[in-house]
Amino acid sequence: MNQPFNYQTSFILDKSHFIECYEESVPVLPWQRRYAKGAILLLLGALLVLFTELNPYAAWFIFSLGVLELVSSYYQKPWWVARQMLSKVAKAEVKLSINQDGLHIHSFYHDHQMRFADIERIDATKRGWLIYHNSVKHYVANRCLSAQAQAFLQSQANG
Repeated sequence: MNQPFNYQTSFILDKSHFIECYEESVPVLPWQRRYAKGAILLLLGALLVLFTELNPYAAWFIFSLGVLELVSSYYQKPWWVARQMLSKVAKAEVKLSINQDGLHIHSFYHDHQMRFADIERIDATKRGWLIYHNSVKHYVANRCLSAQAQAFLQSQANG
């Protein structure tokens, strides 16, 4: 008779974890889509500044919004990682438990239980797992999972 699956581990939410989480969970958009909104605002603002009698403050504001949007698109990943490193959960220890019923993620700040029956989808990535639960995407890195835990998550993802 097979023993029920039970796996426990812990890891630290450090900069390398946040970088991996961003790279594996945020879809990569083509550069045209990433910079389109900023380029349109920049162009519109420049046209308003140069060729209209609109209040110059409003025209320069739209132009500045375009510049800000382009800069934020360019630095999206470092900005996201920096915000995570400045949050209260940075450098916190997280305890992960996986069993037949689901996943339990526990830290000083969060205690999250996900039952496999309630999980909408589990997707394997190059370096981990994306778990969709209640329309929220969670990331679990392979570097904190054993081969048996990875195989168990694969079996849960398939059926």
